[in-house]
Amino acid sequence: MSKRNEPHQAPIAEYALVGDTRTAALISRSGSVDWLCLPRFDADPVFGRLIDQEHGGHFELSVDGSVEMRAYRSESAVLETRWRGSAGTATVTEAMPVNVKGFLPQMALVRHLECTAGEVVAQVRFDPRLGLPGRPPRWNRRGNGVICEWGALALLLQYFGVEALEPGKWVSTRLGQGQSLTLIASLADRTPAVFIPRQEALMLMEETDRDWRWWAAEIKYTGPFRPAVVRSLITLRLLTYSPSGAPVAAPTTSLPERLGGELNWDYRYAWPRDAGIGSGAFMAAGRTQEAQAFLRWLEIASRLTVPKMHVLYTLDGTPGHREREIKGVSGYHGSLPVRAANAAAEQHQLDVYGWVVETAWHLDSHGSDLDRASWRMIRSLADFVASSWREPDAGIWEDRDKPRHHVSSKLMAFVALDRASRIARRRNQDAPRANTWEREREALRADIYAHGWNPILNTYTAAYGSENLDASVLLVAMSELENGRPERIKMTIDAVRQRLGAGGALVYRHLAPNGGPPDDGAFIACTFWLIDALARCGRLDDAEAVMVEAIKLGGELGLLAEEVDPGSGAMLGNHPQALSHAALVAAALSIEAARASASHQGSFRTPREPGA
Repeated sequence: MSKRNEPHQAPIAEYALVGDTRTAALISRSGSVDWLCLPRFDADPVFGRLIDQEHGGHFELSVDGSVEMRAYRSESAVLETRWRGSAGTATVTEAMPVNVKGFLPQMALVRHLECTAGEVVAQVRFDPRLGLPGRPPRWNRRGNGVICEWGALALLLQYFGVEALEPGKWVSTRLGQGQSLTLIASLADRTPAVFIPRQEALMLMEETDRDWRWWAAEIKYTGPFRPAVVRSLITLRLLTYSPSGAPVAAPTTSLPERLGGELNWDYRYAWPRDAGIGSGAFMAAGRTQEAQAFLRWLEIASRLTVPKMHVLYTLDGTPGHREREIKGVSGYHGSLPVRAANAAAEQHQLDVYGWVVETAWHLDSHGSDLDRASWRMIRSLADFVASSWREPDAGIWEDRDKPRHHVSSKLMAFVALDRASRIARRRNQDAPRANTWEREREALRADIYAHGWNPILNTYTAAYGSENLDASVLLVAMSELENGRPERIKMTIDAVRQRLGAGGALVYRHLAPNGGPPDDGAFIACTFWLIDALARCGRLDDAEAVMVEAIKLGGELGLLAEEVDPGSGAMLGNHPQALSHAALVAAALSIEAARASASHQGSFRTPREPGA
């Protein structure tokens, strides 16, 4: 037996995502599962070392040596890592089966290491601890398995090709060419533990690979950025809680927007805004089922609050919990506090309504007729926007200060009224309502022109009467507020790039009050909003060049967190983030549509209906 030196917390960008659409594991480049919540995304972690170095559990499978290559299999969620030791090479393959069928566990993480040449020494440590701070389990051995229990929840580890494991202890084993070891971690939550034969587990892993390839084959986008688009859509699906259809914003909590700072939030909830952007991406790429599932989930989630919409919901569709700070944990690289739940749930954010109605418009435009329940919800949301758009809100960045008249919120309110009226006209019904929405839409357009545009700076600004810039005003392009008039869009793009550019493809969402760099990093979604705006106003070569640079941010795995530190290039914030990946897909599709339009419509593309 040997014991490796305890590693430091890995850089955020080095964590791979392996999931089953109910929960997800984050695996470091050194082979350590440092985050896994059970039985679902928003539950307590059993491996929580990601944000609690001292007390959090982890599950390592590694080789004495170094990683040569790590990547997902093509158009799949199966992860492969190639190791080189001093006397040989090995490959680790890891996956979580998505389709639970027959008498199988509720969750299974399969980790398989095979020596491919020479001889290698493999290292294993299984150290589960439930919660934050982590609590060691009661455990007992069953044949070639260890069952760890915390009340009604149990985690079973089966091991093949390695000597008897014990929680918290390092075990090493020497493997020659062709030899392998397999580890299967599975969940029993108020149910009996289920043992999986080794061969069946390996077959499940290959079946999972085939299922993902089949799923990805239905993605219609075939443009030059297909690998990044497919990886992003796979990531979005992995972040969708399949029992309810709720899309989680990220599988993690409290990964910092600034190392050592207090900007640490819980993203294990469903934001209708993020979900709406993701649904539009799914729809435009041909994955209609996922987009429809979001709208069905939202109908259920909002049934008690319509016409008002919460900023976020739990995976079950209930309002968010009260935010609290978790004591006794170290945080990621000392970033405190560590939080559970998110106080943004109490805010009013006007832009949310636009994203939801935009989703319904995408569905309707692609031939997926809205049923009566969906249309009733959309009508109610549009009615609410028509009556409330004159009020201030908390804004898209969830500021915890006094509400203001945020320009991006007004833009998305415009989207809500505009798209709802289009749906009504397409359906040839609710004409009186459509007349009201259109009247309010034009009043709102005039209001944004009068108060949102700064004629001295020649740009839309963060809020009415403000001289501060905010990258969210790039949404003016997709809003179609300036339909057929690209001049203001182009001037806004130039202002954002000049004042908020953070180097290369990076864009700050806003500056600090003193005009300097903000406390957090460059916001990745803003980069893709920039690309979308460039494409929509005919700057296609520029859009593609920025897109190439932006995709590189995902590194070897193609995964994107919330932000990037412009100085170091390190990822910041919760990881991977659905909004970043949804915005990437939308930008790629916008470039594709703009290229198609420019070939026969000239350099400026008047925004078209989706699918037109």
